[in-house]
Amino acid sequence: MHRTSAQVPWLFSMEIRMKHTPTSRRTFLSLAALAPFAAWGLTACGTSGPAGSSGGSGGATMWSLTGKPNETIRQNTVDVFNKENSASQIKVTVFQNDAYKTKIKTAIGAGQAPTIIYGWGGGTLKSYAEAGQVEDLTSWFTANPEVKNKLFPSSFGAATVDGKIYAMPSQTVQPIVFYYNKELFAKANAQPPKTWDDLMALAKTFNDMGIAPLSLGGQSRWTSMMWLEYMFDRVGGPEVFTDIYNGKANAWSHPAALEALAKIQDLVSADGFIKGFSSITADSNADQALLFTGKAAMMLHGGWTYGSMKNDGAGFVQDGKLGWVDFPTVTGGKGDPKNAVGNPANYLSISAKATDAEKETAKKYFKDGLFTKEEVAGYIASGAVPIATGIEDQLAATDDKDFLTYVYTLAKDAPSFQQSWDQALSPTAAEALLNNIDQLFIKAVTPEQFAANMNATLGK
Repeated sequence: MHRTSAQVPWLFSMEIRMKHTPTSRRTFLSLAALAPFAAWGLTACGTSGPAGSSGGSGGATMWSLTGKPNETIRQNTVDVFNKENSASQIKVTVFQNDAYKTKIKTAIGAGQAPTIIYGWGGGTLKSYAEAGQVEDLTSWFTANPEVKNKLFPSSFGAATVDGKIYAMPSQTVQPIVFYYNKELFAKANAQPPKTWDDLMALAKTFNDMGIAPLSLGGQSRWTSMMWLEYMFDRVGGPEVFTDIYNGKANAWSHPAALEALAKIQDLVSADGFIKGFSSITADSNADQALLFTGKAAMMLHGGWTYGSMKNDGAGFVQDGKLGWVDFPTVTGGKGDPKNAVGNPANYLSISAKATDAEKETAKKYFKDGLFTKEEVAGYIASGAVPIATGIEDQLAATDDKDFLTYVYTLAKDAPSFQQSWDQALSPTAAEALLNNIDQLFIKAVTPEQFAANMNATLGK
C-alpha cells in the first residue's frame, strides 16, 4: 500500500539520497495514470507457475505488488498459511505498481482475474462491485465477527459500496499528518497552529524571518490535494465529500466547498507556501528536505514521510526536531478536529469468477492468515502502523513510539477517516481533480470555476 517517496526545482543545492521508505504512498496513487497495454509483456516476479494457475482444485492465486518490506511480509503470511493448509495452497505473483494496475484491470475485465485481488478500495473497487466482478463479503464478515472486530472500523469505509463490503482491509494505515520543525518554531517563539487563523498568522511570522512557512511539492498535484481534503472536512464536515463521491448534482459548489477553496487561495496569496512550489516534485523527497534542512517551517504530508525523514534528515527526527499536530480547525467549521484523511488501508478482494473452492481458500486466508502476531510485529518493526486494534503496548515498545502511537490513535479514533480523493473517485474524475487542483493553487481558476469544472465530472 503506499505512495512512494515524496517530491523542488532546486531552490538550494542538495543531493537527496533515495532510501527505502517503509510506507511510501505513490505506489498506490494515480489511478488514471495506467501504463499502456504493453505492460502485459512486463515480467512479473512470483512464487511459481503462471499467474492464473491455482495449483489444484483447493488452491487460489493472488496478485500483489513488489516493494520491501510489504512484499516480504505478505509472502511470509502466505508461506505460513501454505504450510498449515497443504490442500489449499495460495500462489502469489507480484508486479511493479504501474504494470499491476494495467494487468489487473484488463484481467478482471476479461474474466481472468486471480482469486485474490490486491487493491486500494474506493472508486476502482466500486466499479468492480457494480460490474459484479468481485465477491460480496458482507455476510461472511457477519458470520465471522472476530475478523472485523480486530481491525480499525475506519478501514472498512473504502471497502464498502452501497452498504456492502467487497474487500478485506489489509496492511497499514497512512493518514495525512501536519508536521512542523520544532527548532524553527523555537526561534520564532511560536506555537504550532491550532486554528486556520493561527496558520495565517504564522505565514507572516515565518516570511518575516526569511523562512518559507510551508513546504509543498506542488508539481506532483496529489500533495496539494491533501490540503483540500482536510479543508473540505474542517469547513463542512465529511458530508461535503460524501455528496461528491455519491455524484450529487453540483456537489462541488456546496458553500463549504467554495469557502474551503477560497481559504486555500488566501493562503497562497499570503505566500504561505514556499516560492516556486508549483515546480517542486515529491518523488525526490525534496519537499521533505525543505522541512528538515530548515528552509520551511511546516509541511502537510503522509505518515510515510516520517520514515524517510528519519533516514535522510541527518538526525532531524532522532534529535527530536520534528513535531506533528492535528490539522487546524476552522472557526465556525463543522468538521470534527479528530477527523482524518489519507489512506485507511489496502484491500484484498475475491474475484467473483473464482471457483467455490478458490473462494473458500481465500476466505480462510483472510481469517487465519492475516493479522497474525508475526505479521503485525513485522509491520511495526518496519516503522508502520498495522490496522489492528489492541497493539498499543507493541507500539510503545519501539524507538518511534511517540509518532506511531499518534498515528495509531488518530486512525483508530477518527470519527471520519476520509480516503484520498484520487483513490475514492473514478479514474476520470481523479485526473480532472488533479488538473484543476494545479490550476487552483496557481490561481489560474477561481473557486467557482474550479467547482464548475469538477461538477462536470460528477457521475463519470
